[in-house]
Amino acid sequence: MPNTPGRDRYSAVAIILHWLIAAMIVFQVILGWRMDGRTPQGFALMQLHKSVGITILLLSLGRLTWRLGHRPPPLPATMAAWERWLARIAHVGLYVIMIGMPITGWIMVSTSRIQVPTLLYGAVPWPHIPGLAHLEGPAKAAWNSFGEAGHETLAWGAYILVALHVAGALKHQLFGRDEPVLAHMAPGAKAGSWFDPRLIVIAVAALGVIGAGYAVQPRPPQSKPLPAPVIAAEPEVAAPLPVSVPAEAPAAAPESEKAAAREPSAWTVNQGSTLGFSTSWGGNAIDGRFDRWTADVRFSPEALDKSKVSVSIDLASAVTGDPQRDQSIGGADWFDIGEHPRATFTASRFEKTGTDRYVAHGQLTLRGVTKPQRLPFTLKIEGDKARVSGVTTLDRTAFGVGQGEWTSTDQIPAEVKVSVKLTATRR
Repeated sequence: MPNTPGRDRYSAVAIILHWLIAAMIVFQVILGWRMDGRTPQGFALMQLHKSVGITILLLSLGRLTWRLGHRPPPLPATMAAWERWLARIAHVGLYVIMIGMPITGWIMVSTSRIQVPTLLYGAVPWPHIPGLAHLEGPAKAAWNSFGEAGHETLAWGAYILVALHVAGALKHQLFGRDEPVLAHMAPGAKAGSWFDPRLIVIAVAALGVIGAGYAVQPRPPQSKPLPAPVIAAEPEVAAPLPVSVPAEAPAAAPESEKAAAREPSAWTVNQGSTLGFSTSWGGNAIDGRFDRWTADVRFSPEALDKSKVSVSIDLASAVTGDPQRDQSIGGADWFDIGEHPRATFTASRFEKTGTDRYVAHGQLTLRGVTKPQRLPFTLKIEGDKARVSGVTTLDRTAFGVGQGEWTSTDQIPAEVKVSVKLTATRR
């Protein structure tokens, strides 16, 4: 292995990687203390924590690779045998922690009940560990418990080893004039000097990193303006449509005005119609919509007793303007799309409450729970065109939307507003 410059210090690459990793570890510890995934800011800090952790992993692997090919400077000959052994154990332990902590954290993320994608610094996609994310129940839970226990154990180990590492370096720097250990990583540092400029710079930099860890405020998930959903025109052959009426809906016109008054008309929902929802998270508004849903509408104001509406919603199509949040709400704690991919609303009882105003009384099925739901709406019909606008609220907790820590409503309220705006054409 090639010798390092002068044999009295590490190489420039090793020195840069050492101080960079050290700064990121301190920064990471502060982020960990601040995290609370239940709040928008805590969620953002968690995403940053994941990004910094993966960065530490990559840098540590690079540092280890460099270390295997470049001999470190020898320890001072005056060091006691037990100090040499302790130094070696601490160095090996630190490598285990620098590599093991990100890996156990990666295991936790890959096996979490809520599958949140990892975007390094909000830009670079980072995959889950192959094979773990798609495990079933007990096996996935076991891996998650292993990752969590390992992460916590290594965290305590990090506190102890970092403290020993720093204490050892300071001991040799402040009390060992013939043991220039700090000079290995801070070239030019004079052993025995309490006010060596390099030592002062290191202390100031450490305080700066700690301050940055408390000061950084990553942007929490926002509800960005969503582009209008792209809805394909109705094809000539039967095929699934984002918003449509089944092809078997009757197309023939009533035989007479009298018959029309007794039978509801069938309607095709037009492109540009939306099914949206809104709530808040930690006081920040969240607006979203479902991009894939089908509607079978048979309705006439003159035949309310025979009118029927059936809506089927693909829950995986929910979008709120933040990709990480959008993927997480399909998880087991929220919509649980693996077990319950669709929600349905069916109504066969309608009442008129005023001019162009109605209420649909029906049943909403969500996450396998069915409960009565009413939808007040306004309807304007001009010839064969109709415009509908309706808003209602539902209690997410009544349907089990929000499990575990999310059953609490202190961050995300129980009430969710659901809105529908559509235009339709009589068939």
